[in-house]
Amino acid sequence: MIKTDIIIIGAGPVGLFTIFEAGLMNLRCHVVDAAPQVGGQLTEIYPKKPIYDIPGFPSVLAKDLVDNLMEQAAPFKPGFTLAETAIKFEKKDSLFEVTTAEGTVHQAPVIIIAGGLGSFEPRKPLHISNLSNYENKGILYAIKEPDVYLEKQIVISGGGDSALDWAIYFAQNQKRKISVVHRSSLFRAHKDSVSKLYELEKEGKIDIYTDSEVVDLKGEDKLETVVIKRKDGKEIEVDVDFWFPLFGLVPSLKFLSDWGLDIEKNSIKVDNTLDYQTNVSGVFAVGDINTYEGKLKLILCGFHEATLAVQSAYKIVYPDKKKSMRYTTVQGIQGF
Repeated sequence: MIKTDIIIIGAGPVGLFTIFEAGLMNLRCHVVDAAPQVGGQLTEIYPKKPIYDIPGFPSVLAKDLVDNLMEQAAPFKPGFTLAETAIKFEKKDSLFEVTTAEGTVHQAPVIIIAGGLGSFEPRKPLHISNLSNYENKGILYAIKEPDVYLEKQIVISGGGDSALDWAIYFAQNQKRKISVVHRSSLFRAHKDSVSKLYELEKEGKIDIYTDSEVVDLKGEDKLETVVIKRKDGKEIEVDVDFWFPLFGLVPSLKFLSDWGLDIEKNSIKVDNTLDYQTNVSGVFAVGDINTYEGKLKLILCGFHEATLAVQSAYKIVYPDKKKSMRYTTVQGIQGF
């Protein structure tokens, strides 16, 4: 069991900033996220997109903002449970327990939900009838420990930044040729990544199948072959150890369905007159996942909400202590 002061559900920008604000109050945090890496939408959907409404930054790339938030949170030594979806929620005496689908249990007196649009689930190629037969038996939707797959026969499907970034990584770090399959002739990834992909193809390190998609899977106890169908109807069979369909993630609030929270139009209702607490005492919701009159879904608004939520969280964790706010210009940043 992982014990902490605050369980943060969601490792997007607001969740990461919550770590910093909690650290200033001497509160420890552990973050749970269904995605295999931190950053939420900023990492998964638009890592190279410039953001213009972060105070002090006329423009900052989404990925750079995530890196900066991680650096800012680092002195407070947060814990992370990534690529695991929180599915079970219960309160035992004065403590909450949050359990993931993989069985990891987290315990704390306070929960701050900073889940953005919800938990992100992989977008699956549902046109393949026997897909479920090979999930976790050669099909994986996230790459948590890339070195495990080095020198394996790899096929990656997708045309976005994540797909190309991983394709380039494997092509540069192993001797075996990998395959990239994309249903369009144009990639959505950053142009530098696309250029690098084609350079690696010329070097004989990557086979690129554009205007193509995986339509069938073969194998006895595990995945052994993917069948790739081109736009002209021709089918090609490729031997494979691992197939990574990296089609992005879709948001879902299913993980909150049994938490007893007041949900309105796929958002959590909170009290914005004080601290963004939900109808369940000790559970807060900040950022895009909450709703209240006048709500604006902006990152900077989520930062503000997190700051106030942490102030109330301190009173729950330390009911007998009084903590007076001191400016960081006075107290500095005192990590754990």
